[in-house]
Amino acid sequence: MGGHVPNSNVTSILSFKPGHDGSIAYIKDGKLEFSYEAEKDSHGRYSQLNASTIFDAFQYIDDIPDVVAISGWAKTLEFDGLADIGSGYAGIDLPHMQSQKMNFMGRQIDMFSSSHERSHLMGTYAMSPFAQGEPCYALIWEGRFGDFYEIDPSLKIKKLGTVMNQPGVKYGFLYHLASEGSAKISNSYSGKVMALAGFSNRGELNEIEKKTADFILNNTVYDGLEDYMEWSPFYNAGVEDADFKEFCGKFSDLIFNEFLAFAQKNCKKGYPLLISGGCGLNCEWNSKWKNSGLFSDIFVAPVTNDTGSAIGTAVDALYHHTGVAKVSWDVYCGQDFKKHVDNYSGVKFDRHDFDAKSVAKLLKDGKIFGLIHGKCEIGPRALGNRSIIAAPFTLESKRRINAIKKREDYRPVAPVCLEEDVAKFFDWDQSSPYMLYFQKVISPKLKAITHVDDTARVQTVTQTSNAHLYNILNAFKYETGFGVLCNTSLNFLGVGFINSLHDIKHFVGTTDLDGFITDDSIYLKQL
Repeated sequence: MGGHVPNSNVTSILSFKPGHDGSIAYIKDGKLEFSYEAEKDSHGRYSQLNASTIFDAFQYIDDIPDVVAISGWAKTLEFDGLADIGSGYAGIDLPHMQSQKMNFMGRQIDMFSSSHERSHLMGTYAMSPFAQGEPCYALIWEGRFGDFYEIDPSLKIKKLGTVMNQPGVKYGFLYHLASEGSAKISNSYSGKVMALAGFSNRGELNEIEKKTADFILNNTVYDGLEDYMEWSPFYNAGVEDADFKEFCGKFSDLIFNEFLAFAQKNCKKGYPLLISGGCGLNCEWNSKWKNSGLFSDIFVAPVTNDTGSAIGTAVDALYHHTGVAKVSWDVYCGQDFKKHVDNYSGVKFDRHDFDAKSVAKLLKDGKIFGLIHGKCEIGPRALGNRSIIAAPFTLESKRRINAIKKREDYRPVAPVCLEEDVAKFFDWDQSSPYMLYFQKVISPKLKAITHVDDTARVQTVTQTSNAHLYNILNAFKYETGFGVLCNTSLNFLGVGFINSLHDIKHFVGTTDLDGFITDDSIYLKQL
């Protein structure tokens, strides 16, 4: 098929992302109206699309869309040779698109599909602050791809080269290698390796570390590969083994430096860099790209992982039909909170009218709350609308939060900070609204949010970006002098963000949380 067809009458596009990290997105009149992710509302992490998520989305569509788009995928990533879903996983050229007429609820509409690879590129391009036509470099690094691209002013995409296959899987495989009794590689392992890497002094690889790293980097990673590595001292060593933690940091640097060396050789035009794929959630790597000096700017979307693929394919359909590849969007365009879902009959709560000053005083006194406000944030990072918040001053706060979430104690807890105050407490003087970069903590009083290597991944907040959270932070600053709080995701272990009144009551009732806060109420757990 050819290129885009400009000046068409297409105004609304409904897009589906099959496979893990399933999502459904809707663009109307150039705006991202919503992006609903299957794991949210306490569904399993990395879920495929389910009926409840689809019907939640359909409530907010007032007419049959002009285009229905399917993000390309493979029916199974374990077997080759089967027919793909839509345009399949890989491919950047126009022939990797499909467009045809189809019947949808009695109306003839356009059905569109493009590859998973293009979904990453087009989604990040569309959401970036750079104007359409500004040339960019792009990096996709995730479970399968590890590639650099150049996007020219006409949006022609050129692959500059493959740096590494499976960078995300290889990074997370370390945890699988050291974890005793771990049967399958989990998508959650990469985040744990990132936390463990903070314990490393880095430096040069010794002989056995190099042998282990070379084996992982030079092989296709799969469940069971670890059984060929009994020679490695990290095989079943335990993830909190001191030598293993040291290796995590070195291996992390090794992967990044391979990509950096490629960029230094092949990305010399000073364009901005678009980062997408699950490795875009590695805050240390994002900060290294920002500080590399190779690019005029860096953009990482809050849906940099596969949760952004439905958006990317919707944008690709928009571009195909209209020639427009940019959309307006807001990070808080996920699911509405389900106040009507509540048949909880456990612990009782005392309700009080919401008041930011009252919340700040309770936080100062050591209370820890769930925080629910408006629509859910898109992407995997809690940004104040489905968060757990606490005072940031003591290691006991960190310990309590990790116990509430049933997480390992070595996992760090992130901070949220008033943007105007961020330079007082961190070596950072700009916005970081999506919690995607590492900063050094420069205040010794912020013990709860300071990782072992003195870093944190900060979310900055303004009155415009999130007024509800901003007011709480401002009130806490009045009480303590610090416009900083602990901020981590509000969820049961292994599932997506809590999104119903029943589930938040159950979560508070079965953990050490002291209560929860909504738009207009403070609920304190009765003791």
